[in-house]
Amino acid sequence: MVVLETLGIMVILIALIGIIIGGVLIGFGVHFVPVGGAPAAMGQAPGIATGVAMLAAGAGLAGLFGGAWAAELGLLVALAAGAVGGGLMMAITQLMVNIIYIFGMGIPVASGKVAKDPITGDTQTEFKSQGTEGHGLPFVSYAGGVIGGMLGGLGGTLIYVMLLDVYLDALPLIYSTNKEAIYLVAVSLAGIFAVGMFLVNAVLAAYNITGTIEGPHDPKFKRFPRDIVASAIATAVTGIFALGLVLV
Repeated sequence: MVVLETLGIMVILIALIGIIIGGVLIGFGVHFVPVGGAPAAMGQAPGIATGVAMLAAGAGLAGLFGGAWAAELGLLVALAAGAVGGGLMMAITQLMVNIIYIFGMGIPVASGKVAKDPITGDTQTEFKSQGTEGHGLPFVSYAGGVIGGMLGGLGGTLIYVMLLDVYLDALPLIYSTNKEAIYLVAVSLAGIFAVGMFLVNAVLAAYNITGTIEGPHDPKFKRFPRDIVASAIATAVTGIFALGLVLV
């Protein structure tokens, strides 16, 4: 309790609120990411041929690592680095997916959910093969993936920075030492818990989506409000545990 009295309850509450916002951003961002699963691997559905949780974790962790690298440069720089890292990972991954589809398999990209791309207005129906749900990544799915990656990286970085600030203040009090001596321990703990919370929220979003999703134009995207509630609750519980570790 000495740590809690020294840091102040407001510091802990602000950190917890930041962690919850980060978790909600992750859960919301996952709904933007186009995931095609096994059907996409055979060119029978739009999206990237993997699972929701795996793809979201990959994009978010790329952003989280970028944000963690920039954590010493201040909160805004770290958050920007996290968002750019996640968005960049998704942009490159999706570009390679379309290159493989178009030039390797000879399949044009086409959405199976809308007749026209909501952003470019390009028609989709005539490019969709009979008996499939579409294929590849039309522009709206590509843009959604980049937005989802940025939100995931932003949320993961916010969780990491909030935890790191508390650990850097609390651990020296617990071990009666200075910040430099426990810096690596604080970074490790914050990284482990941030990655864990990211995976929790990615899996929750995967359950909410149930299967594949093309992106923000997919009818399943409208399910995101209930995932936000679930992500807020799950992140609050895990956040209290992560913060309580150094307060008791």
